[in-house]
Amino acid sequence: MKKECALLGLMVLFAGNLAHAATNSFRIVAPTSMREPISGRLLLFMMCGSGDAVVDTTSAAPGEVWIAAQEVRGVEPGSSIEFHADTQAYPKPFAVAPACPLEVQAVLDVNHTYNRNGRDSTDWESEVVPLSQAVPPGGSEPVLTLSRHSVAPIRTTPVAGVPPTVNPKAAEVFEMQSAALSRFWGKPTLVRAWVVLPPGYERHPKERYPVAYWTHGFGVPLEYAMQNATQIRARMESGKMPPMIWVMLDQRFPEGSHEFADSVSSGPWGTALTTEFIPALERRYRMDARPSGRLLTGHSSGGWATLQLQISYPLIFGGTWSTAPDSCDFEDFLGANLYAANENLYRKPDGTARPLVRFGGKVVETVEQYAKIEAVLGSYGGQISSFDWVFSPRGADGAPEPVFDRATGAVHREVAQYWH
Repeated sequence: MKKECALLGLMVLFAGNLAHAATNSFRIVAPTSMREPISGRLLLFMMCGSGDAVVDTTSAAPGEVWIAAQEVRGVEPGSSIEFHADTQAYPKPFAVAPACPLEVQAVLDVNHTYNRNGRDSTDWESEVVPLSQAVPPGGSEPVLTLSRHSVAPIRTTPVAGVPPTVNPKAAEVFEMQSAALSRFWGKPTLVRAWVVLPPGYERHPKERYPVAYWTHGFGVPLEYAMQNATQIRARMESGKMPPMIWVMLDQRFPEGSHEFADSVSSGPWGTALTTEFIPALERRYRMDARPSGRLLTGHSSGGWATLQLQISYPLIFGGTWSTAPDSCDFEDFLGANLYAANENLYRKPDGTARPLVRFGGKVVETVEQYAKIEAVLGSYGGQISSFDWVFSPRGADGAPEPVFDRATGAVHREVAQYWH
């Protein structure tokens, strides 16, 4: 019995040591190979485990990876950054991490694009290090060195059924600087698209073609548009689709997804598309420049974008096929009625969590989890913050006012009425 009690005491002591192995204080060393100071959002990821090549968050298991962040500016090569994993952290400050062997990885998101794209080749990252080995001899805090550029994951099949092959000749880039958007942002701002021409376009110089304007869902990488272009061109060549011109619109911008809507926060994207970009396209290509020859289609965020374009510009477009669009009625926005008194994005009236992602019939992520992770990764560029950029009024700092409190989920009634 004494041996069992002693063993139990050692297990409790060991678990206590693991629980306190985490800390709120870290030291991150900037890359020595940098040629000039850099800035960005410094992210720290931590989870139970060992031997992993990458530590990163995922919607499939949002609570398993702990995240902390802070903004850094003008960091000199090889210099140290004092990092405090407490004020901006999910799900909690790192000092109360679970009692398990922990591993950590630091990432510097140079261009503030993590919320939209994840890691890319402009970002810096450290090796994945066991937390127990991150404290140098005689040191008091873990040290991580940003030693390499991140390698972006290869997204060959973002959507089932889309072939991973890409034919670079299937589409050509068309872009133009928008006068309206450039005035709004105070800097040159482009509208971009990939144009898919039908087979025989060059052989029939007098033929004019109907046009399908397509746009993607949130966060879809550039490769996906080219995969779709490859598929569309192949189907036209095989006779499975009629000969048309496809314009594959890019609706991404640094703040997330602008949805080609005119917005006081993100700018006049609808105006730029309809009064500048489409006329320029129709001057460049032999398009059927009638409403009956301009059709729209899109999925998810692209579904909402094309639906609102059809409603906003019924004399320009002749019809839309919008699939699985984002919320079109804010009486049901992520399951909540934004106009109801005392409404909360995180909790239903009965106090249960609002689900967001299901897999295999089970809820794997809630609205609260998704929104709080997005807020730690960055204040803009995420899908939920994109709604604020499209619909909300501008605040005193020039950024859009949030429609709900990210800490509590409480809906801001005045902003919701503006959305209405």
